[in-house]
Amino acid sequence: MKSALTILKEQFSYFYLVRRLSVYELRSLTSGNYLGMAWEIINPAIQIMIYWFVFGFGIRQREPVGDIPYLAWMFAGILAWFFINQAVMKSAKSIHTKIKMLAKMNFPMSVIPSYVIFAQLYPHLVLLAIGVIILQFMGFPISIYYLQLPIYMIGLLAFLFSLSLIMSTLTTIIRDVQMALQSVMRMLLYLSPILWPPTSLPESVQPFMMLNPFYYIIEGYRYSLLGEGWYFLENPIYTAYFVGITALTLMVGSYLHLKFRSHFIDYL
Repeated sequence: MKSALTILKEQFSYFYLVRRLSVYELRSLTSGNYLGMAWEIINPAIQIMIYWFVFGFGIRQREPVGDIPYLAWMFAGILAWFFINQAVMKSAKSIHTKIKMLAKMNFPMSVIPSYVIFAQLYPHLVLLAIGVIILQFMGFPISIYYLQLPIYMIGLLAFLFSLSLIMSTLTTIIRDVQMALQSVMRMLLYLSPILWPPTSLPESVQPFMMLNPFYYIIEGYRYSLLGEGWYFLENPIYTAYFVGITALTLMVGSYLHLKFRSHFIDYL
């Protein structure tokens, strides 16, 4: 618990630096491209069309999910996944790829995965805004349920940061972790309720699928964007589970980070 409080104090104390470095990170990633930030929209758009064609026309043959057309259902969930995937992968390798460049700067290393995640948040907000506009034309107007969307975004940021403390530490110590993580994230794309509804599985299996914290976030996004209800109120036990797993991940990640960060430079 003490480690978690130390890490949280560092984030609040250096939040101004997190914002500045995240903007610099985003600019550096897009500065060499003619289209710049536009690629943050083009790439997801291409992937959405591919998934819609394969799963909407091919495997599922355009079957709706309940009363919701498949494209709208898939689209609302995958908006969260693009942010999750990029944030996890880039924050996991953030320390061992940037520590040499930032070693002489006077700030705690826990800031590194934090600002990398924030750099991915900006394109996510742009993509989300475009997604909201598209959903209006698909028959899903802005509703009062949008008020709960910030809850899932804050929860997602908290979990991503907590997870990044673990993964960035392990990746710095053991390079193979990054390769294993790539495989896990590909697997989670199909094990999370993004491309197919979990209700198609036997009821005995569905609770095990819900152990995935990203399941909670993705469903929360859907309930918000598609106006299905107040997900966090309708599923209080699952909400408590997500808060608990986030807190546990933060405590474990904080302990590992503080334990090894004075030796990070030795692993480079």
